[in-house]
Amino acid sequence: QVHLVESGGGLVQPGGSLILSCAASGSIFSINAMGWYRQAPGKQRELVATITSPTSTNYADSVKGRFTISRDNAENTVYLQMNSLRPEDTAVYYCHAGVRTDWRATWLPYWGQGTQVTVSS
Repeated sequence: QVHLVESGGGLVQPGGSLILSCAASGSIFSINAMGWYRQAPGKQRELVATITSPTSTNYADSVKGRFTISRDNAENTVYLQMNSLRPEDTAVYYCHAGVRTDWRATWLPYWGQGTQVTVSS
């Protein structure tokens, strides 16, 4: 079993900042990409940011210049630094990782349970 656990969500005012973290644990042989997705009420889940290496990152246009994704491979942890938060950033944020449980296994997607981020005055 592979488990992803997010933390760091909460309530912030517009213009504020939060740092989300996600730690992967369990039967992990290798992880390639890690990332963050979000889902607002009544909307589909959307990509926020992904990272494979420090030089290989991808961001949604709506968060470029405001959010920064980073990764600690030794700890199997991914972070999302969120600055200049806006009400439209309000959503449940989900951690994602592509994981192999042994050298023969297929890469499979794993998801965390989500952490709520609310941006409001």
